Amino acid sequence: MINLEETPELNITPLVDIMLVLLAILMVTTPTLVYEEQIVLPDGSKTKTLSAEQKDLTVIVDAQRKVRIDQSTMSLQELPDNIALLSAKYDKNSAVYIKADKNLLYDDVMFVLKSIKNAGFSKVALQTNG
Repeated sequence: MINLEETPELNITPLVDIMLVLLAILMVTTPTLVYEEQIVLPDGSKTKTLSAEQKDLTVIVDAQRKVRIDQSTMSLQELPDNIALLSAKYDKNSAVYIKADKNLLYDDVMFVLKSIKNAGFSKVALQTNG
């Protein structure tokens, strides 16, 4: 005979354990994610690449005129003030590479180049797909 008065008990402890492990994995891996921005670099000539001992500075400008330096993103108008603040962290003799989308106006790329030169950097180069 089957006793109809008994109700089955749900054991949710394994479910909670699995969810806590997944949460811990998510919390550990999220800060290490690096978002790749889609920019189209112009083609250039192929040259040798030099290995650098110093930390180089890379400035990325996308087609929407957003500038990214390290992990900070700014508009094109905010670049001169921000590069002046960020230049204290870098050696003025280190190389600065500008990765600008090929659909940008010439004036925008020259504005970025002028802002970096005014911040005191002397070794500035435009990076291409070559």
